[in-house]
Amino acid sequence: MTTETTPAGATKGPLHGLRILDLTAVVMGPYATQTLGDLGADVVKVEPPAGDNLRAVGPMRHPGMGAMAMHLNRNKRSIVLDLKQPEGRDACLRLAADCDALVYNVRPQAMARLGLGYEAVAAVNPKIVYIGAFGYGEEGPYAGKPAYDDLIQGAVGVASLFARQSGAEPRYAPVTLADRAVGLQAAIALLAAVFSAQRTGRGQAVEVPMFEALAQFVMGDHLGGHSFEPPIGPTGYARLLAPHRKPYATADGYLSVLIYNDKHWQS
Repeated sequence: MTTETTPAGATKGPLHGLRILDLTAVVMGPYATQTLGDLGADVVKVEPPAGDNLRAVGPMRHPGMGAMAMHLNRNKRSIVLDLKQPEGRDACLRLAADCDALVYNVRPQAMARLGLGYEAVAAVNPKIVYIGAFGYGEEGPYAGKPAYDDLIQGAVGVASLFARQSGAEPRYAPVTLADRAVGLQAAIALLAAVFSAQRTGRGQAVEVPMFEALAQFVMGDHLGGHSFEPPIGPTGYARLLAPHRKPYATADGYLSVLIYNDKHWQS
């Protein structure tokens, strides 16, 4: 990728000129669009009159400007629209008419109720890429069900991996693992679909379901012997699940060491 330089000497990112309408909230969607904004895309974030719920979370110096919300929404412009009102919906469609992509992370049924489903948006901009990042694939048995990071970590087996490693009870990773891993995949899917639209002149709707996306993320390490039919061994990557895979206590703190092969051990 190359970058452009403005006359004043400021460097533009490689996605300069790409315009994204951001209808996301909380972590997963905002992380996807923030990544694109960091790369130079013009991201226009739409918030309801009460603001993104994440604004009230964590430490803050000023009301409504919580640390996580600020972290996840840098390099974005913002506008307040009440999408439940006809005027707000119409304003949103006018914005969509001039964007390369739209990103949302509520259930598709909610977008349809707002009058902002793919057909409505494509009617004003046939070339738009319409990215939905939500809980479960629309063709699976859990279609339409709500989901959050912790629930998806449990559903794909992340919580049980902690138990297999330590022998303790299952628990969740102390980071928003599902939101951030799937957010990155949503950003990648958006770029691929925009590339296709630039070549074909046609946009498309793309699903990035949390369950399916994180399942392949986890199973890449832990499907193990069940990668084959019939299975040739148990699930799980033994090295990652070993109880001694952890920092080691020393006199003045902890030391992280990885002996990955014989050469490391001998040295």
